[in-house]
Amino acid sequence: MPRSKKGKRGYSKPGSKNGVKGESGASDDELMSDVLSHYSSASESTSVLEEGTGGEQVDEQTAQEETEDKLKQCIDNLMDKSAKTRLAGLESLRQAFSSRVLYDFLTERRLTVSDCLERSLKKGSGEEQAAAATVFALLCIQLGGGDEAEEGFKMLRPILTAILIDNSASIVARQIFFLSHPSLEGTLPTPKPGGPGLHSAALQAWSLLVTLCPASRLTVLLDLHLPKLQACLQSSDVNYRIAVGETIALLVELGRDIEEEFEVEDSETLCQCLKSLATDGNKHRAKNDRRKQRSIFREVLHYIENEDFTEEKIRFGVESVYIDSWMRRRIYDAFKEIMESGVRHHLQFNPLLRDIFGLGPPLILDAAVKANKISRFEKHLFNSAAFKARTKQRNKVRDKRADVM
Repeated sequence: MPRSKKGKRGYSKPGSKNGVKGESGASDDELMSDVLSHYSSASESTSVLEEGTGGEQVDEQTAQEETEDKLKQCIDNLMDKSAKTRLAGLESLRQAFSSRVLYDFLTERRLTVSDCLERSLKKGSGEEQAAAATVFALLCIQLGGGDEAEEGFKMLRPILTAILIDNSASIVARQIFFLSHPSLEGTLPTPKPGGPGLHSAALQAWSLLVTLCPASRLTVLLDLHLPKLQACLQSSDVNYRIAVGETIALLVELGRDIEEEFEVEDSETLCQCLKSLATDGNKHRAKNDRRKQRSIFREVLHYIENEDFTEEKIRFGVESVYIDSWMRRRIYDAFKEIMESGVRHHLQFNPLLRDIFGLGPPLILDAAVKANKISRFEKHLFNSAAFKARTKQRNKVRDKRADVM
């Protein structure tokens, strides 16, 4: 598991404050009395909706069964002769795996799913191989850090390795990171079509693995790669430059964790280059690219110079996780990239992600929160009642002011 820094915050449970604030001269008790009186009479019309709550459990069970039936069909589609059908099945599984936790369902079918993914990886086209690899990564996240995920990884690892080192394949693992670095003469390689995207993905994957390295190994990596990464800031591809900048910040952060007095070699030249990228006004670049680059490199520069990191708070359910370091950002971005919007759901319920981010076991609050939460319709009625009561009270205050005048 990735190392967590001391003193990091895990999650918080923000409280809620509901109430109505009246104008000066008005009694809070009078105002709230009007609100509650109006709301209680209005909420009587919701009794018909409340009568149906007894069937919620049955409806939920039916929905669960329908979902599982659809997933079973998607798994069957992975064995279809049609490549189009297999791709559609992989896409459906990707969406399902990224948006919900399906541990119980997949535990019983992990070998079947793994066999189907193995077939797609061995015999499928490049597009099918990429889709199968994505679903396999999501499958490992679903199964967590236990024996099931480890067994699945050992099963497919030789196939993934064979694809990566195959010179006829679109991705060659031994060349990607090597080509991301300058040559021995210090010059950057001439980019090939699609090359910068591969280099960015390789560098981001490498930096994710670096977060798992022990301190003894990190020292070697810092000495070897930091000088080369500085040269890569001159790349012509904006996304690759950004990946390089974020990786440099991550390595510097890890170096400072090991040694408080850690300093970057030739830091003045590095900061000068970062300042140039943080203020880049080159009109030959797209406007959005310039804006994105300036934003990222301002953060990198501030951290290198002042150890200042812009903290981000991710809310999900009644909890929050703080992204307060480059390491935590790299880990969070990796999960967000593969799960997209479903990452918040997994932060709430997936034991693996909760363990990585130090959130503890999933909270058993879902049913209680749902039971105590006001529905959208009831909230609308309450807001409407509060607005009417507030308007009525303000009119009274205005009348009193008019009498005084």
